[in-house]
Amino acid sequence: MEKISKIRNIGISAHIDSGKTTLSERILFYAGRIHRMQEVHDDNGGATMDFMDLERERGITITSAATHVEWNDKCINLIDTPGHVDFTIEVERSLRVLDGAIMVLCAVGGVQSQSVTVDRQMNRYRVPRIAFINKMDRIGADPERVRRELGEKLGLHVVPIQLNMGEGENFQGIIDLITMEAVTFEGKDGETVVRREIPAPYIQAAGHARGAMLEDLSMFNDDMIEQLLEDKPVAEEMIYQTIREATINRDIVPLMMGSAFKNKGVQPLMDAICAYLPSPLDRSCFARNHENEGAETPLVSDPEAPLVAMVFKITEEAFGQLGYTRVYQGRLEKGQSYRNVRTNRTLRIGRIVRMHANDREDVTDAGPGDIVALLATDCASGDTLCGEGINYSLESIFVADPVIRLAITPASSADQARMARALSRFMKEDPTFRVSTDPETGQTIIAGMGELHLDVYIERMRREFKAQVTMGAPNVSYRESPTIEATFNYRHKKQTGGSGQFAHVVGRIIPLPADAQTLYEFEDNITGGRIPGEYIPAVNKGFQAAMKEGPLAGYEIVGCKMCLDDGSYHSVDSSEMAFRIAARDAIINGFLKTIPCLLEPVMIVEVETPQDYQGAIVGDINARRGIILETEKRENYVVVRCEVPLANMFGYATTVRGLSKGMATFSMEMSRYAQVPARIAQEIITLRREQKEQAMRK
Repeated sequence: MEKISKIRNIGISAHIDSGKTTLSERILFYAGRIHRMQEVHDDNGGATMDFMDLERERGITITSAATHVEWNDKCINLIDTPGHVDFTIEVERSLRVLDGAIMVLCAVGGVQSQSVTVDRQMNRYRVPRIAFINKMDRIGADPERVRRELGEKLGLHVVPIQLNMGEGENFQGIIDLITMEAVTFEGKDGETVVRREIPAPYIQAAGHARGAMLEDLSMFNDDMIEQLLEDKPVAEEMIYQTIREATINRDIVPLMMGSAFKNKGVQPLMDAICAYLPSPLDRSCFARNHENEGAETPLVSDPEAPLVAMVFKITEEAFGQLGYTRVYQGRLEKGQSYRNVRTNRTLRIGRIVRMHANDREDVTDAGPGDIVALLATDCASGDTLCGEGINYSLESIFVADPVIRLAITPASSADQARMARALSRFMKEDPTFRVSTDPETGQTIIAGMGELHLDVYIERMRREFKAQVTMGAPNVSYRESPTIEATFNYRHKKQTGGSGQFAHVVGRIIPLPADAQTLYEFEDNITGGRIPGEYIPAVNKGFQAAMKEGPLAGYEIVGCKMCLDDGSYHSVDSSEMAFRIAARDAIINGFLKTIPCLLEPVMIVEVETPQDYQGAIVGDINARRGIILETEKRENYVVVRCEVPLANMFGYATTVRGLSKGMATFSMEMSRYAQVPARIAQEIITLRREQKEQAMRK
């Protein structure tokens, strides 16, 4: 147990370009894992954690990377995640298996759009965190504004445990409010941490900041309140313990700061990871016990208990599949066999490795809290592995629906085979990447989270699989939804000699409210055996099958509650198939009576631009059917936040560069589905019908 208490499983998450990968590089260097720091845009190979060629060329993180370091006698399993919203699944599945996280924020940008998404993901999996304000050396750095935004925009109880000495070009170091020492970082790479007395200009500010910190912390420790009321000094050990307990309980978020690029503030952050973030013993984990009707069962971080582990990420490599795995309970041993709960098949573990970015080292076993990878093991992302005598499954990973579709065509028959292999691999690796075939045209359709997402996979297809493909224009994943309640009364009757088919369903189609938690609901109101109970699930399946392609324009139907109120059956001719067909045709015939509308994905867009170009950018957003939510002036630039339909955002990267002479940047993420204006909806419906007619003529 002592070994488990020294494990820290943490992730680094943030908005794009906040410095996550640079921070990871410093952590690896100071922990002695690497001997030379490299930068994201370094010509000598790029950052260690960005090991893919595409990542190094584009200067962005595309896939999460895991590594293992030692610091202060603690073992830190570190995962660096992407910041771009298109690769949000990498953040999602990493946070699912982590015990703590570092939320990195830019000292100039503050809480940005992807910061909000990361906060939502951390809350979903109840992950304690430390907030780290990075880039304190940048002109316009304002840590106090970032602290306020964390409270106002994310609703976090932030407790600063450090105070900055200067900012921008004058950033010298930090003041530790617990020990009341000035901390600077000297040497060629900031490797020497020097603690000294607080310089005179900062003594008063440090005293006020420490008082505010103790006042905040006293809310979680009665003994500390007594010490403060009696004007007694508060012991450092009491402060450390209170911060740790409140952080693990997610009552507070300790706030730290520094500049990873300038090698300042990283070592105290590593100390804080060890001191404040939880070990596997401090987290409560539960699994579904299928031997007890799926009841929640607590897991214990005990190496002697039966194994429970989750495969949270899959990558396909030349030598076979690599499955990243977190052990929650028991011990995972090389050469032993365990059961995959999803497939109910037994898997033999041939090789276990500990990952360091793209490098690996063999290990013979892994215990509670360990994050390792299994080689050549047939499993999928989200699978639970169990030891003998138990049948548990862990909560799966949340997967967002794709919002953009693209048709791709192979250049030759040889490319067709290579493309098929590539698509099969990508689908297995990334649950947000979907592949389908257009039934009218026979084209292969790929769907994902954004233009960059699909662009990266097409480029990987060309590089890794030598598959040459041509791309069609991107298409938006529209949805169809009812606007008013309508009834259906459909009788399916078919006689072809011998026993026939008979099913009769009566009910209502009801629009779900905009804030509903689900996209589809089914309500069974049958009484008196009007329809036998064994046919009810078939009706539900028929409804769901019909909703995959709506009658308005062939898009998926969402926001719909199906109520089955009445019906009838035939003692000989009725069957599950008959009721499934009747339910399907009932929607096809009754859905148009709900006066359906088209829904489109609307994106939250955040543009950072010099003030000189604000007018042109706002005008362009308005022309794209955008709605300006707010504009915020910061130093010499403006942040414009708005909502814009995804259909009008294709090619925006080129446009915004042209409007600002290359000086503006933007980010966007999915916000919600909203109704398409009637005129535009009619154009979309007409175009879809024309495409279908052309496909049929071919």
